[in-house]
Amino acid sequence: MVFKDLARNNRSYRRFNESFVIDRFTLTELIDLARLAASGRNSQPLKYFLSCEKSINGQIFSTLAWAGYLKEWPGPQIGERPTAYIVVLLDHRISDNYFCDDGIAMQNILLGAVEKGLGGCIIQSINKPRLSAILQLPDHLKIIDVIALGKPVETVEITTAGSDGDIRYYRDDNGVHYVPKRSLEELIINKLPAAGD
Repeated sequence: MVFKDLARNNRSYRRFNESFVIDRFTLTELIDLARLAASGRNSQPLKYFLSCEKSINGQIFSTLAWAGYLKEWPGPQIGERPTAYIVVLLDHRISDNYFCDDGIAMQNILLGAVEKGLGGCIIQSINKPRLSAILQLPDHLKIIDVIALGKPVETVEITTAGSDGDIRYYRDDNGVHYVPKRSLEELIINKLPAAGD
């Protein structure tokens, strides 16, 4: 798969085939991609808790909130829940600042997941005290993000944001999930001069 296809297919998936098993070896391969990511000051302060066990997955799921724009949707139903999680942690023994390391590392993880035919969703709406207790994390490890992973069972389509600027994602009656993106013309602020100028 060429890189642009990987990027295009790297969507926030929230519904998965719960019968598809992701093993610890696959999660470890994804963390190896995160390990290769750039790091501010090369301090590499991120650590990871991996879960592909149903009992732990269920406990992690109970601490998460899903899809803020979809007010009526409580999150994936039984049968469509993630089959693995990666909890991204900051090790305060190494640094009190992770700069943008989490975003870079998680992008590597999710691109690697797409290459393997998987998908995921980065979640920051987390009951962190409860999840820390569930995972029995030591005090020096603080939760930053959770990545939910699985075999997607939903279609996610990219559309162009309308002239009203509304970028809220939505679902149609068939469950297709649409993600409006701003146009290139809106993103690039210095326009190229016209030919002959």
